[in-house]
Amino acid sequence: MRHFEKPRVVVSRCLEFAPCRYNGQVVPDAFVRRLMGQVMFCPVCPEMEIGLGVPRDPIRVVAAGGERRLVQPSTGRDVSDAMRQFAGAFLGALGEVDGFLLKARSPSCGIKDVKVYGAADAAAPSGKAPGFFGGAALERFADRAVEDEGRLNSFAIREHFLSRLFTLADFRRAKAAGGMGDLVAFHGRTKWLLMAYSEAALRALGRVVANPARWPAAEVFAAYGPRLAKALARPPRPTAILNVLMHALGHVSDGLSAAEKAMFLDVLEQYRRAAVPLSAPAAILRAWGIRFQAASLLAQTFLEPYPEALLEITDSGKGRGA
Repeated sequence: MRHFEKPRVVVSRCLEFAPCRYNGQVVPDAFVRRLMGQVMFCPVCPEMEIGLGVPRDPIRVVAAGGERRLVQPSTGRDVSDAMRQFAGAFLGALGEVDGFLLKARSPSCGIKDVKVYGAADAAAPSGKAPGFFGGAALERFADRAVEDEGRLNSFAIREHFLSRLFTLADFRRAKAAGGMGDLVAFHGRTKWLLMAYSEAALRALGRVVANPARWPAAEVFAAYGPRLAKALARPPRPTAILNVLMHALGHVSDGLSAAEKAMFLDVLEQYRRAAVPLSAPAAILRAWGIRFQAASLLAQTFLEPYPEALLEITDSGKGRGA
């Protein structure tokens, strides 16, 4: 069985951890519950950290005079500077982190779709933007896996988030070990996953690992890390994933019967039509890898990019393009 490094994830404290929403409630979230035990969570409630109590009157983002402010309409209190100072201090002291899972549409934690009002007492919003803390997290940690709990109801977004999160954690483990052999091993087991995300990035990262200038390992890791994060920034296209699955089939095809090959190609067609998830053909390939003792196939994280316990097929219905 594959060993998974536990990702380090900053999470909004109101998501399953504490009743700290403005109304004194905790937000139940099945995905956060499943992640417990699989990741190392760092819960935070920015609004409580700047002295707003529980329960509290709501705050909102107000855009006036070309500047966004964070205000509490019922009291007229402006907490913009306090929130910016907290966000800067917290994120600056955070250290190594692999991702963020934040409360959707929160004026503090939201990463997008936060309502922006033209005045503190406006009846309707005039636009949308990131929240103050969530926006700061996106800006400082643009190369990490950052999502809100609402978007993660989409299976496609959730799959990309988890693949990215656990790959970044795996790289962090290799970097902590610090040897060139550790980087070579990481790159070797991540090749097919990178091939699915971007063949150009795979080739570029391969050149970094080759290290023709014979740089010290620390410098090679420093060059590799940002390129890896950039390669994983956008979800892979289903057509690229299909190409990798066909590539993987080539590692075991000599031992398969015509009926087995036809069955696998039928599963690939179902995947192309979004009728089955990637885990379906991946499970078949892992079984054949065990059957034929295909070590090169079984070593690839592409076939199991995150723990099986986190696989759930439920979806918001937005589809792969969500």
